[in-house]
Amino acid sequence: MPVVLDIVDLTKRFADFVAVDNVCFQAEEGKFFSILGPSGCGKTTLLRMIAGFLEPTSGSLQIRGKDMLGIPPNRRPVNLVFQNLALFPMMNVADNIGFGLKRQRCPKKEIASKTEAMLERVHLSGYGSKDISQLSGGQKQRVAIARALVLEPSILLLDEPLGALDLKLREQMKIELKNLQREVGTTFIYITHDQSEALVMSDTVAVMNAGRFEQIDTPRNLYSRPASSFVAGFVGETNIFAASVEDISPTLRLRAENGVLFKATAMQEMAGAKKGRLFIRPEAIILEPDSGLDNLNRFEVTVRTILFDGSNTKILAMLGDREITVALPQNQQFAHITPGETVSAGVHIDACKCYPGE
Repeated sequence: MPVVLDIVDLTKRFADFVAVDNVCFQAEEGKFFSILGPSGCGKTTLLRMIAGFLEPTSGSLQIRGKDMLGIPPNRRPVNLVFQNLALFPMMNVADNIGFGLKRQRCPKKEIASKTEAMLERVHLSGYGSKDISQLSGGQKQRVAIARALVLEPSILLLDEPLGALDLKLREQMKIELKNLQREVGTTFIYITHDQSEALVMSDTVAVMNAGRFEQIDTPRNLYSRPASSFVAGFVGETNIFAASVEDISPTLRLRAENGVLFKATAMQEMAGAKKGRLFIRPEAIILEPDSGLDNLNRFEVTVRTILFDGSNTKILAMLGDREITVALPQNQQFAHITPGETVSAGVHIDACKCYPGE
């Protein structure tokens, strides 16, 4: 696919503070690219440089092969959807969507036809005359996106646009945004600290930490093959153990902080490492495993609490003196388990992922 956005060694300093540190990446035509990271990691600073509201300290930024350094926001082929949406309450839906076209001095007939087409595209046909106050939160989101898309930008930038929505509406809008992006074919660059949003919607996700990209990959690879201990701990729920390295050949053997011995898979070079960080996903832990299963670390856990939230059931259990989380299948297989019970458990060596360091 053609590259729409090409960023090389982009850096932004504020006095002695480096907000974005030599970031490099490309976004392809028609793809959903998310930048995922904790608050303060540099996501919004990076987005504002792409939009033109901040000038980089160094590096290059090209859109469709054209250098954007020094180009003001209103002359860049991008548009930005803010978290607060910034819709005009004194205008109706159609006027909000057509506002940018009006500023470009487009003929009234063209504004009307493009606005109507965009309303249909975002599934709001017949809503043009409604006041913004009459819309639901999800409908307002679609109006804000329609207002940005009607100008036919090469890239649509979205800065945590679902952050202000309640949980149920946010889940619904994740699916709507994913489908809308596929329908319109515009490249989306999406900023979020919510890993569920990034994993569900994106073709590609960049995990950002302290101004740098730790890993750029597909959602599936980020979850199953984290490139660093930060990614392993940030993406998805996991049990994390500090461990001492007892042997690395032929199999990596670790003594976890709670005294349990694990065979594990090294995700980075472990030669010379005395300490490691061990990551085990809750869903990777098998309760009452078959005796015939090979390559398992086997142990016993004591159930403390059962957590039920409808679509998921987890248990909090003690492994030695350490509390861990175990995800249960939703097939009633372990409905007999009660708090206080000691249960045999196991986890495959491949699911025990280790990185060097404290």
